[in-house]
Amino acid sequence: MRQLIGIDLGGTAIKAAVVTEDGKLLDEANQAFVDRDMEWARAVRDLIALFEKRHGVASGVGVSAPGLASRTGRCISHLPGRLEGLEGLDWTEYLGRKDPVPVLNDAHAALLGEAWMGAARGMEDVAMLTLGTGVGGAAIVDHRLLKGHIGRAGHLGHISVDFNGPLDDVSTPGSIELEIGHKTVAARSGGRFRSTRELVEAHLAGDAEATRLWERSVKALAACVTSIVNVLDPEAVIIGGGAAKAGSALFEPLAAHLDRFEWRPGGARVRIIPPQLGDIAGAYGSAWNALTGGAACAV
Repeated sequence: MRQLIGIDLGGTAIKAAVVTEDGKLLDEANQAFVDRDMEWARAVRDLIALFEKRHGVASGVGVSAPGLASRTGRCISHLPGRLEGLEGLDWTEYLGRKDPVPVLNDAHAALLGEAWMGAARGMEDVAMLTLGTGVGGAAIVDHRLLKGHIGRAGHLGHISVDFNGPLDDVSTPGSIELEIGHKTVAARSGGRFRSTRELVEAHLAGDAEATRLWERSVKALAACVTSIVNVLDPEAVIIGGGAAKAGSALFEPLAAHLDRFEWRPGGARVRIIPPQLGDIAGAYGSAWNALTGGAACAV
């Protein structure tokens, strides 16, 4: 049975997995790195060598990373400001592989992983939001990963929920990333809270200002989800990432807002569900992309 290696390169760590063609996990790794001198690239190469020493030569290798994947699927074409050296790096050449190493955006890969062996298995239309430092996103429409003209499709964290709001990293005014992303918690709270976890804990402890801030974030998320539903008409929206660990503190008020906002013709309602694969989803999606020859299609 064929074995695939999936690599998910993040901003501070590499998640990697060896899986069989039927989705069985054989090995995994989570390796931190310092973003300097392309340390991350050498770490990827060393992880692949370690996996192949343990399990034999893989039938295929796939890579995912932040940024826009090129139209050829061989590199990340656009990621300014971090992971210097990643833009334009041809992973097939760098790793010295005989077969092409297909490359995906990290959120796209995470949704493909969930479609293969996780929460989106069997779904033809599904969207995903990851609530982390920023807000990532991806969508599968009519059984295919939505990539768009230059790879921007699925960047759902940049949906505007306040056209009078400040500009985010890609110049979108008042995006959902600014409303619920971890990196803006200190700014949103006037320096009172340093993380989403601190904000939610204070909210649950009865802090009125924390409750006001958290309820605003969740309401903004509901508006964003409603927009996604109206544009893509998914069967479900998967919501993961660090903020999703708030559990009922997130999902219960989100459901209440969606009861008011969501268009439900004939009583149809979109399911809001958590992911199943956790941190390994992107590695699974990268492995699936390698298995399918970079087709980036759902199962």
